Amino acid sequence: MSADEIYQEGMRVRREVLSDAHVDNAEAKKDEFTSEFQELITRYAWGTIWTRPGLERTTRSAITLTAMIAGGYWHELEMHIRAALRNGVTPDEIKEIFLQSAIYCSVPAANVAFGIGQRVLAEEAEKKESEG
Repeated sequence: MSADEIYQEGMRVRREVLSDAHVDNAEAKKDEFTSEFQELITRYAWGTIWTRPGLERTTRSAITLTAMIAGGYWHELEMHIRAALRNGVTPDEIKEIFLQSAIYCSVPAANVAFGIGQRVLAEEAEKKESEG
């Protein structure tokens, strides 16, 4: 696959996982300083890793949620909770991921994750309810 094809495939997967609105927002904010970073994310994270056949997207989401908790990347955790839901991870599975993370990442980190998760899941349920 050519570099351009990898980028295009990465953009396709990025949009599927994060949503068109999220990617459009990131693309609109791009400037001379950030454009190469956005390209790197699209090409390598989304076009090279998230497109690999070895794991289902639900598993990739579980790993990503755990990594965000372990690193304390709270803004990214919020984004990836929404992505996990789009990938088919259920709220109960997200809860289990957070409980597992309490043991391996720390109870304080899981406490923050549960707070963020509670808010995001409520927002997503409200959005789903208002759409239909």
